[in-house]
Amino acid sequence: MWGFYLKELLPTIPFFLRGLWMTTVVSALALLGGTVVGFLLGILRAGNQKTVKRLIGAWVDLIRGTPFLVQIFIVFFILPEFGISLRAFPAAVLALGNEAACFICEIVMSGIQSVPNGQREAATASGLSSFQRLRYVVLPQAMRTILPPLVGQFVLIIKDSSLVSVIGVVDVTRVGWLTVQRIPQGILVFGLVGILYFVVCYPLIRLANRLERHMTVVATKL
Repeated sequence: MWGFYLKELLPTIPFFLRGLWMTTVVSALALLGGTVVGFLLGILRAGNQKTVKRLIGAWVDLIRGTPFLVQIFIVFFILPEFGISLRAFPAAVLALGNEAACFICEIVMSGIQSVPNGQREAATASGLSSFQRLRYVVLPQAMRTILPPLVGQFVLIIKDSSLVSVIGVVDVTRVGWLTVQRIPQGILVFGLVGILYFVVCYPLIRLANRLERHMTVVATKL
């Protein structure tokens, strides 16, 4: 019986690979945009402008405090009521990128705040501008704290991308749902889905662990 279902599953492998490609593209675009925006928001939130910090903090708390599934529904189903209509793919990238930006914002802010004030004061005394202090003094030191959780967050965002299937994006999870309607052995179908996600996420997990060990060694030498 299991051999029969396995034979039925083999012809669907190309469709799973296409779904995996869609998952990779959606995740990559969301992470690219989310990282850029997240760094900008994190830098602003770590600054001295109280109003800006509060506004960014309110948005970040809202996104972090609500389910990602609800956020997807808002982008895809609610925004059209305000004249903003998006197809499934850009809606998925926007929702996932926004989530990534908010979580990365917190990581970047924490990393910047971990830099001792004495470093900033020394840079100011050296005549560096605010941008120069950030570029040459603060960020290089903050990256030691930022990188390990940042890579770990990438893994979480890729796993969250499985939810974009609910709005019709034909990612690897969607392919799994379509396949299990024809092949009732769900453990085979979604076992394959899990393996494909693992293939994408495992190198990042290893990278995050290696970065964390490396940064720990660097910190002990300082």
